[in-house]
Amino acid sequence: MTGFLFPLTGSTLIVGPSQAGKTRLTARALEAWVDRHGTDDLVVLEFAPELERDGRILGGRLDRFTTIPDGVWHGVLDAHAPRAEGADESEAIALAKDNAERGIEILDAAPDPNAVFVNDATIPLQHAAVEADKLTGYCDRATRAVLNAFDSDELGTDDPVSRRERAALTELRSWADRTVELD
Repeated sequence: MTGFLFPLTGSTLIVGPSQAGKTRLTARALEAWVDRHGTDDLVVLEFAPELERDGRILGGRLDRFTTIPDGVWHGVLDAHAPRAEGADESEAIALAKDNAERGIEILDAAPDPNAVFVNDATIPLQHAAVEADKLTGYCDRATRAVLNAFDSDELGTDDPVSRRERAALTELRSWADRTVELD
């Protein structure tokens, strides 16, 4: 497709640090899909937290960059940002567990998809309550899946939430047909 880094077929994982354009690129792909295929059996899973840190927004929802059309099944997690919001390691783990439990409820409620777009895919995977194959198994039911995920050490590397997120990201990379890396 002209103007895109990837085709609108199979599965694509978009990764990069905060503010790299992951959500914006996912929104563009969603718009292109809707323009070509409409909204039938289209699922948008919104897992991104929105938190201001040092004067910039961490995370951010797709609707900051596009309008989610009527007719789309739109599952929205009012997500925590565990590493930024948790006062200590145990609170960060508890926030990650809450994200995971509520994220799985959204995933379980989602209908059979033709196409799936997932914003901030690793948020519900930051705790052992949800394995990556729960999300990838759902996405495998679609003909097209575009997921984006945070990939950076800027929020930490050695805490349990970061380790879990890195492991989930490794599984998502192995699963995806292609990975688009943004700087």
